[in-house]
Amino acid sequence: MRQRNDAPLRSDAQRNRERILEVALEELTRCADAPLSSIAKKAGVGQGTFYRNFPNRESLVLEVYRYEVQQVSDAAKELLATRAPDQALREWMDRLAQYAMAKAGLAEAMRKTTSAHGTLAKLGRGSVASAVETLLKANEEAGTIRPGVTPDDFVLAIAGLWQIDPHGDWHTRAGRLMDIVMDGLRTGAPGA
Repeated sequence: MRQRNDAPLRSDAQRNRERILEVALEELTRCADAPLSSIAKKAGVGQGTFYRNFPNRESLVLEVYRYEVQQVSDAAKELLATRAPDQALREWMDRLAQYAMAKAGLAEAMRKTTSAHGTLAKLGRGSVASAVETLLKANEEAGTIRPGVTPDDFVLAIAGLWQIDPHGDWHTRAGRLMDIVMDGLRTGAPGA
């Protein structure tokens, strides 16, 4: 992880940042409204260190999400190596949904953060964007989805995932939503 000037973080600063993220994941999974001051205290860092790394709740929640979803993101290339591109994309979407719902508190924190700011654009950065871009490119080259779909388009299309109640019948609802998104992506595909 890098500071704004692209200089590598000192090892102690990197440890502090990672500790904040670990504690934040625990606390936000338990309670979406966990106080930031409590997270800083449990991470063993001062308020200045905390806010230098995460100036607001949105930046913390989004970074925790990116930090944790790395495993799901890494699955994109694995799936593409063993499945047809459209099958890999659809299975990856299921993994993302399953992961999101398993982290109910984090999902609630994501809903609150994205609802408060009205956009999911920041989700399109980092490993998720890379995984989405890899999957979309493979599908576009195979002619299995409409041409020109961007990672931002995709993230906005699946935004409803964050509105699903993780305590209800989320599996059926998420599956139906992902099927609708896939149907939309396939419409106008050259290979259809």
